[in-house]
Amino acid sequence: MPRLSSPEKPIIYQLLPRLFTNYCETPVVNGTLETNGSGKLNAINSTILKSIKDLGATHVWYTGVIEHAHDADYTKFGIKRDNPHVVKGHAGSPYAITDYYDIDPDLAEEVPARMAEFESLVDRTHKAGLKVIIDFVPNHVARQYYSDAKPFGVRDLGEGDNDGMFFSQQNNFYYITRQQFAPHVDMGYGQDAYVEFPAKASGNDCFNAFPGPNDWYDTVKLNYGIDPADGSKHFDPIPDTWLKMLNILRFWASKGIDGFRCDMVHMVPLEFWHWAIPQVKQHYPSIVFIAEIYDVALYRPFIEYGGFDYLYDKVNLYDTLRDIETQNHSAATLTNCWQSIEGINRNMLNFLENHDEQRFASPFYAGQATRVIPSLVVSTMMSTGPMMIYFGQELGEPGTDAEGFSGFDGRTTIFDYWSVASVRRWLNNGKCNGVLTPQEQKLRQSYRKILRLANSEDAIRSGRFFDLMYVNYTNPGLNPHRHYAFIRQTGDSILVIIANFGESDDNVALNVPIHAFETLVIPQGTDISAIELLSDKIEPKTLSATEQFKTQVPAHSAVVWKLSAKRLRNNKSQNISENN
Repeated sequence: MPRLSSPEKPIIYQLLPRLFTNYCETPVVNGTLETNGSGKLNAINSTILKSIKDLGATHVWYTGVIEHAHDADYTKFGIKRDNPHVVKGHAGSPYAITDYYDIDPDLAEEVPARMAEFESLVDRTHKAGLKVIIDFVPNHVARQYYSDAKPFGVRDLGEGDNDGMFFSQQNNFYYITRQQFAPHVDMGYGQDAYVEFPAKASGNDCFNAFPGPNDWYDTVKLNYGIDPADGSKHFDPIPDTWLKMLNILRFWASKGIDGFRCDMVHMVPLEFWHWAIPQVKQHYPSIVFIAEIYDVALYRPFIEYGGFDYLYDKVNLYDTLRDIETQNHSAATLTNCWQSIEGINRNMLNFLENHDEQRFASPFYAGQATRVIPSLVVSTMMSTGPMMIYFGQELGEPGTDAEGFSGFDGRTTIFDYWSVASVRRWLNNGKCNGVLTPQEQKLRQSYRKILRLANSEDAIRSGRFFDLMYVNYTNPGLNPHRHYAFIRQTGDSILVIIANFGESDDNVALNVPIHAFETLVIPQGTDISAIELLSDKIEPKTLSATEQFKTQVPAHSAVVWKLSAKRLRNNKSQNISENN
């Protein structure tokens, strides 16, 4: 089991610099860099970082900072131009890397100083009390990958490949020999055409020359020593791709970053991670590795053997919360989520939004930002593992723009030059004092309250978890279809947490089993001044195996009642004394 790097509960704020500080007030659909502009690294100033920190964040994930394919022209700076036919949208995908050793020039105020501007951002972020995460994209690169910024002596990916072989252990790419790349999308004509011969396999394991429009045709699959023809592994001697990717990890670690969010890790051999991660941590022991992964069966191997600190819990908790919200699934199914990952719960990274997923407030998901509180409380407070939010989520950004290549799909584009109106309005050119609607103000304060509790309350940050559902399935005082209840506890602090996914304000009478008191080693009794941490209400509460815990829980909301074990114990002793 890898050692986690910090006693804090990571709260990660994900942002795309290209969009985040783009203050263009009238972006044009399918607009170019010239018409719509781009956010800049330098524009992420200390005031903005202070605002992110104040929200409760401990880390910022700067998404898309490494140079990737786009159709803007930077040839006067010695940067090779990409053919627009193999670029998705005008701005391109941040996951179609064109130079692993460079910063994307769109993000620089002074293009020749782009790396210095990134290094200044890292320093500025650290001074704000935040840690820095960037992407590592190990599975694929842009079709026209070429590094003009690589350190002396470094060979490019593909340099020296034998393109007459479909598979060779020392090739970086897979080649579709004797066939020209011919995807089912327009590759242009004449001098403007994109021509690739022989074709290379595409990033989503499309091992032919004819990817479709939904394939990752803008990327090329990297070869880690597995022959797709028969699945055989060729890891001895160490494949050239392994060595080159380790150098890339070390290069960025040397820039002072604090972690990597690793893209589609299950498409790269587990053996590579087992080999590479310890070598990076040997020199940078506090750096964390976060895995994007979509198979619960692979969770434990990627933690215990692969060496990852944290994994996306998308197909487990995220999908369950979404189904509760959109498919009328029972809240009781949340019990299955922690049971399926028991023992590795602290390694799970939870989220409700990211660049791949539809916005919670979008018409494709909940449709209303105000319905988020029960999902937010559960995903933030259920475990000691990280919680991540996506920029604008705290404002209820609905993702209803049809920006260009990314149409009306409930997502915020990663392919287009664009400006996000809600974020632009709040940032107010870097002052973070923009006018918000009453609903946006209330929502942001709710996010701030909940996210900050994750580290201010030891019971959430590092405490134990006890699911209360199994003794309440037949309890008329709690609706297991719409309510989810659990306890978090450490030391003197006890939190009773109930989420209400339903449409009505409910009076809940919760059973707490004797097993909870025995397992958590907590007393029974009455706390004369229990506080509800979301509303700051103070009421006496009884925590007992023989008397129900009673509270009102508003619709689409939650309660987090904090009780003191010391006061419970003292009040119980006092009551016994008085009765005697």
